[in-house]
Amino acid sequence: MTELTKILHVEDDPEILEIADMALGLIGGFEVVQADRGEKAVEMVQAVAPQLIISDVQMPGLTGPETLDAIRKKAGFETIPAIYMTAKLLDAEHGSLVGPHDLGVIAKPFDPTTLADQVRALWASGLEKAA
Repeated sequence: MTELTKILHVEDDPEILEIADMALGLIGGFEVVQADRGEKAVEMVQAVAPQLIISDVQMPGLTGPETLDAIRKKAGFETIPAIYMTAKLLDAEHGSLVGPHDLGVIAKPFDPTTLADQVRALWASGLEKAA
């Protein structure tokens, strides 16, 4: 099983960026690179080379799904796994969000003390499905 170490987090809310950075970096021990909009994530993904992308769904400019679509058109990132974080977690939306390379959805507000564990659990379940 490949250990998850490097995450690209895409979120337009500065407070959530800060909380997630602490939750994933300080508490979770991940290397976290953040982008405050989808367009920036698309520009920087090759230089960052993340193993996983965690993205907000509703953002100005490119939405989370549009951001992932643009990233997955880049060579080497066609199957990069992703997790969506959203406050609008309805069953219908959840079903339409999660595609073949998406590991799941984490509801906002999230618990900073357990966020890294949630991410690790989704990562592990995604690896099991891929095996």
